Amino acid sequence: MPSLISNHSIHVYRRASTLPFHVWVALLRDEHKFNIILPHALQTLSAESSDNVHLWMTCSTFDSVRPEPTLDFVLSCTQGAFGSYPLFIVPIAPFEDLTADYLRPRLEQLVSAVLREVPVERVFSVFAPDPVTYMFADLWSRYTGIGAYAEPYYAAKLSYCTPETFIDRKASVHPDLTYVPRLAVDADVAAAAALCKGFAATSEPFVLTDDQAWQEAKYLIRRQWLWVLEARYQGGAPELASIVAVTRQTDNVGGITKVFTNPRWRKRGCAERLVRLVCKQLLLTKRSLVLYCAHDNPAATGVYHRVGFAGLDSSKRRVGGVDPWLEIGFDRDIVRLGHW
Repeated sequence: MPSLISNHSIHVYRRASTLPFHVWVALLRDEHKFNIILPHALQTLSAESSDNVHLWMTCSTFDSVRPEPTLDFVLSCTQGAFGSYPLFIVPIAPFEDLTADYLRPRLEQLVSAVLREVPVERVFSVFAPDPVTYMFADLWSRYTGIGAYAEPYYAAKLSYCTPETFIDRKASVHPDLTYVPRLAVDADVAAAAALCKGFAATSEPFVLTDDQAWQEAKYLIRRQWLWVLEARYQGGAPELASIVAVTRQTDNVGGITKVFTNPRWRKRGCAERLVRLVCKQLLLTKRSLVLYCAHDNPAATGVYHRVGFAGLDSSKRRVGGVDPWLEIGFDRDIVRLGHW
């Protein structure tokens, strides 16, 4: 029997239209996991420009017993509407297979390729499943001498809600309160901007100025990606109590990327009311919704669990596709901070 000989190969693509067919197949086969990459790749595909602000890499394994290479990772280094995105790295292998022995030879090649193709100051953070982020950050710091922060920027669990897991429940009625959930409109820009800024303030270091929050709110509203819960006490003026942004969308999957409640309206179930309505509405046409639920936010975890997002109960039971992801940042005295 021949011995198994394998090696790993990196390919670089600067236009979404040059991504090979087998890569698109992988992205579309697991839209939950690739929601961090796929919607943006599709967006750039439909409006490609001649600049080189976007880059994708693949890592594949060739071995002596299979004629075709096996795709292992897709990495993206792309630009959003308000700044550069982190390096996003998505493995094809299931989470339980991401051992050190599996990761090290592949990530060493990815790190070397990123060093060749991307200025080091562009790599301000990396976001991927936990073991991928830890090893990539360690290798990147060793190769570049740029330190990584011990405290992660973001630690969360990727979860999903489908028509089968969705929990439809009648919202509590408050006689003196009226709630109106709806898509945001241009007249909401000022109030929505204040909530966008409030959300960003909880996401250090990706904070927003007043002007940046205004621009973000306007951008989300004009694309019909922002939902609001308008609340009014009897005889009072309406206020925006909560917002939900659904920005990373494909035909099949939507990514909820922002949920925030006005501090004056907390403890009234506003976020749950709006998240449930958004899920119910979007699941009429999509197969699922995904989101990242921060480990240090038990209130949000409870809301998403009650709406029907999988794997967020307290049982510790393993749910396929619900895995921990991590963002680690690099020395901000050296890198150029982006925004996402």
